[in-house]
Amino acid sequence: MDILLVVSAFNSLSQRVYAELSDLGHRVDAVLASHGAAAIRTAVHEVSPELIIAPMLRTALPEDIWCEHTCLIVHPGPPGDRGPSSLDWAIAQDAPRWGVTVLQAEAAMDAGPVWATVPFDVPPVGKSDLYRNEVSDAAVAAVLLAVRRYGDGSFKPQPQNDPSVQVVWRDPFRQELRRIDWEHDSTETVLRKLRGADSQPGVLDEVLGLEVYLHGGHPEDRLRGRPGELLATRAGAVCRATRDGAVWIPEFRPRKATGDHAPFRRPAASVLASIPAASRPQGPVPGVRSPEGGLLPAAGDRPPWLPEVAAAPQPADGRRTWTDIRYRQSGDVGFLAFSFPGGAMSTDQCRRLLAAYRYALARPTSVLVLGGARDFFSNGIHLNVIEASADPAAESWTNLNAMNDLVEAVLRTTDRLVVAALGGNAAAGGVMLALAADEVWCRTGAVLNPHYRRMGLYGSEFWTYTLPRRVGPETAERLTAGALPVSAATAAGIGLVDRPVPVAAQEFTAEVDRLATALAAAPDLGRRIAAKAAARRRDEAVRPLAEYRREELALMRGVFFDPDAPYHALRSAFVRKTPSGSARPLAPVGETVTGGSR
Repeated sequence: MDILLVVSAFNSLSQRVYAELSDLGHRVDAVLASHGAAAIRTAVHEVSPELIIAPMLRTALPEDIWCEHTCLIVHPGPPGDRGPSSLDWAIAQDAPRWGVTVLQAEAAMDAGPVWATVPFDVPPVGKSDLYRNEVSDAAVAAVLLAVRRYGDGSFKPQPQNDPSVQVVWRDPFRQELRRIDWEHDSTETVLRKLRGADSQPGVLDEVLGLEVYLHGGHPEDRLRGRPGELLATRAGAVCRATRDGAVWIPEFRPRKATGDHAPFRRPAASVLASIPAASRPQGPVPGVRSPEGGLLPAAGDRPPWLPEVAAAPQPADGRRTWTDIRYRQSGDVGFLAFSFPGGAMSTDQCRRLLAAYRYALARPTSVLVLGGARDFFSNGIHLNVIEASADPAAESWTNLNAMNDLVEAVLRTTDRLVVAALGGNAAAGGVMLALAADEVWCRTGAVLNPHYRRMGLYGSEFWTYTLPRRVGPETAERLTAGALPVSAATAAGIGLVDRPVPVAAQEFTAEVDRLATALAAAPDLGRRIAAKAAARRRDEAVRPLAEYRREELALMRGVFFDPDAPYHALRSAFVRKTPSGSARPLAPVGETVTGGSR
């Protein structure tokens, strides 16, 4: 049927609903609600949809639209739950189980009859991770069920005024409820508050006189200090003491733009490093040393008064302290897991991951798994760090070259099989990083965006070599030019993915372990490694990797260092989440994005 999506943003859930409905043969269009009611009415007039679905909507649909058309709203709460902050309350109240409800739009918010509802378990992860995984799985299942019921024509949606439905209105979850009391809150409480706001809106706090939003949180197992004291930095994150422990906070977002402080998320340590000297602590650096014995000097992107407490990818004493890159080994299989906020990879993150990859190559294994953690695999270069730099063009170039170095190292690995294990979404250079591996395994709930066009870029990371050899030149052109999301199922069907992994997010790592162990024990593994090495030599003789890299980077350099190139305005709009006609993921006002089947 003809389905129109009305969305406030073409976010991960909206993309997944779009892709999976398209996979089923529906003709799907989408319009951004942020363009206003007139744009929604125009889209409805042009598409004449049989059904309107709102997977992610922050504003109410126009009354004339929901009166004249069946409009289904995806609400991230169980039946009877009402209000704009459902997930925030679920995390704050430590709910073990929650749900997603697809209900029909009516005048009262979240009060319409229920077309479908699917429950899910709530693991102790950040809200954005939960949203992209457990919530997304339940939401898609509920949407597909509701669409089948609507198409069948016999289902009667269940009203919420039934006595069996407990109606609970939840007010917006405001900052006063999120605020951390560093003197009295336990580490567990602090982590729950941080995880409940890790992506949006963050937890408003004050650090050295600067108002910032804190994004993300991880426990620290050894460092201690006075409650609220800043203790150390690690990989861009800042460690802060609680009353009974300490937490790592990966990102800060200044509340206001003052001086060099950009009002968008970036590594917490770099925000501290930009604080004026008059506001910085005076005196010697605290005597905190890493478990590996090193007290590292501060760099330009770290505050000089805090030590950088390193954590090796594979700590010698088996510590489980937080680090964004971790290596472990089981028999003949090495596992190099990484997890960067939002999936973006800065110059520093690329270089550290490359160093860890080289460390992994020095280990005696026949199979190396890259990734394997739940949630984002990679989204390519770090636009926020680039936007915050003194010279965004130069930082774009440096970041892209660091990403290319990493991808090239994977492509040149010929003494073992490399598996890219995608537990979540990937986009742009992150997809190309995965394609550098010999096999790509992907959780079935992931969405891939193998293109760069919406950021005004040609692309790099050897995509002109890896993408056509997997899917063919015609499909490669369609994927990069069409710039539409691809479901894991479609990716497997066209050869972009070798093995879909149909498990829940919490089960992904264990399933990857099992599959990798079986791969390492396969009797033809030696033959496959030899064949891989021979193929790399043949391809190098036909056209060296250096030529692909040189050609791609020449085009990218021309964009980066052209101040009038659309990339700069698109990047700024994306980072600051501000409207920009060409920066929107969907079409301009009065137009819609059309799926490949229409």
